[in-house]
Amino acid sequence: MTKSPTPDFTPALGPRGSIGLYDHVIALLTREKQWRAKLLAALAPANGETIVDIGAGTASMAILIKTKRPGVRMIALDPDPDIRLIAEKKAAKAGTDLEFITALGDAEIDDQLAPGTADKVLTSLVLHQCPIPVKKSILASAFRLLKPGGMLLIADYGRQRSVFMKLAFNLVRLTDGFDDTRANKDGRLPDFMLNAGFSNVQERSVTLTPTGSISLYTATKQEA
Repeated sequence: MTKSPTPDFTPALGPRGSIGLYDHVIALLTREKQWRAKLLAALAPANGETIVDIGAGTASMAILIKTKRPGVRMIALDPDPDIRLIAEKKAAKAGTDLEFITALGDAEIDDQLAPGTADKVLTSLVLHQCPIPVKKSILASAFRLLKPGGMLLIADYGRQRSVFMKLAFNLVRLTDGFDDTRANKDGRLPDFMLNAGFSNVQERSVTLTPTGSISLYTATKQEA
């Protein structure tokens, strides 16, 4: 039997997870409604804007945004063609018109989306899965995609400030890898954002969940 090639990205729920269970697991273990509501409020989507979701997964956030503001151009990026099929079916069922691109969201999208395309870029529960070079590459790509004055929003596991949250986050680390998740646990994402060129980096909120604390970070690309 021929083995399937190992993907060059961490699949949803880790290498051994089932993508068919992804939405159920996220809803059960991350207090999804809370952090998504905070992310949507901070995003404040407006009709006419172009918004890019890097690592859109099953498109839950992209569908929520498009439902809230049908007049936005919503672009969903994800490297996993299997999860894209789930996302497309969900979007069709919801009656939302999304644009899908199969890409990781790092430098490889430069030939698919022009610099300065997006008014806002978001990513949720993605960066903690990535090795540091990929985290940095995705942030650099987000910076290029944004128009001057554009906004970056990240909802992801951040600094785990209590013993309980550190222990809870170990469940995620067992799935997604201790090495790749360490920088998030140690609260390094804001530094990576600053190093990518972003300004006004803030941790806007923290949501405590059964799998660790999820931080909402925002930043802007300064006007030229």
